[in-house]
Amino acid sequence: MMQRILHGHFWTVAPWLKHQIRAPRLAPSSPFSVHVDDTPAGPVRLLGRIRHREDAGSILVVVHGLGGTSESYYVVEAALRAERAGLACLRINLRGAGGDGDDIYHAGLFSDLHAAITSPELDRYERVLVLGYSLGGHIALRYAASGSLDGRVHAVAAVCPPLDLERAVAAIDQPERWVYRRHVMSGLKEMYTAVASRRAVPVPLDEALAIRTIREWDRRIMTRRFGYQSAEAYYASESAAPRLRDIAVPSLIVAAEADPMVPLDTVRPAIEAHPRSPLLDVQWLRHGGHVGFPRTLSLGFGAAPGLESQVIHWLTGH
Repeated sequence: MMQRILHGHFWTVAPWLKHQIRAPRLAPSSPFSVHVDDTPAGPVRLLGRIRHREDAGSILVVVHGLGGTSESYYVVEAALRAERAGLACLRINLRGAGGDGDDIYHAGLFSDLHAAITSPELDRYERVLVLGYSLGGHIALRYAASGSLDGRVHAVAAVCPPLDLERAVAAIDQPERWVYRRHVMSGLKEMYTAVASRRAVPVPLDEALAIRTIREWDRRIMTRRFGYQSAEAYYASESAAPRLRDIAVPSLIVAAEADPMVPLDTVRPAIEAHPRSPLLDVQWLRHGGHVGFPRTLSLGFGAAPGLESQVIHWLTGH
C-alpha cells in the first residue's frame, strides 16, 4: 500500500520537476485569441497558442487543469505528441488563465471550449479532437455531454478528471494533501490577481489571497461570481458524473489508481453510481500519478508507449 502511495506521488511530482529544469522545445506556434459573449460579465477574451499545419485535416485542442495554463508541462507534452502524430494543435487558456485577467472560470464552463472550437481560426479543420487534463478533462466531458457539440468534434479524452466535485474537493482539502492544494491555489490566486487588476472581483483581493482551501474558494468566490447558492450547490450542478449517460461522441477517461490529487475513491464510485453512455471507455491505470505517467506506459491501443501517444492514437482512431 505504501509503495503504491509513493508511486503516485513520484509520478505526480517528477514530470513537473523535469519540466521546470528543462522544458522541451515546441514547434513554432502563433498567438490565439477569441471572445466569448458571457452575460453578465460581458465579452471575455480567451488566449492560447495554436500550431497550424497545412498538411493536417485534424486539430487537437488541449485543455489545462485547475490553476494551470497552456504552458503547463502536460499540455506541452500533448502538443509535442500531436506534432509527431501530424496534428495541428491548439493549447487553450480558460478565461483568466495565463494572465489575461478577463474573468475566472468554473468546473462546468464548457462555453470557453466551445468558443475556441467554433472560432474562425479553426474553420480550416475537418475534425476536432479534445484532450483535457484534470479539471480540463472534466470540462471536456461536460462539453461531450452538453448537447451543443460542434459537429466536427469526433472524440474526447479526459486524463485524471474529477467526476464528482464534492468528493474531489473534500479529498484535496485534506491536511495531508496541503502541498498539492497549495500548488493549485497558487495558480488560482495568480489568475485572480490579474483579474482584479482589470475589473471588479467577487471579494477583495487581500481576502482572496488569504483563502487556504478549495471549498472556501468556491464558497466565497465561485458562488458570488456565478450565482450558486452554496459551494455544495455548485458541485451538484456542475459535476460530470450524472451526465456520463449523455456523452454523444466517443470519449475516453484515463484514471490512475494511485492519483494523490484526484483519488481513486472519488472517481470509481462516481462512475459506478451513474449510468454511462456506450460511447464512453474507461481505463484504470496501476502506474502513474496525477496527469504524470511513465514513458513506458501502454494502454494497449497499438501505439508508441507513453500516455499522450496512446491517448492521441485512440483519439485519431475515431
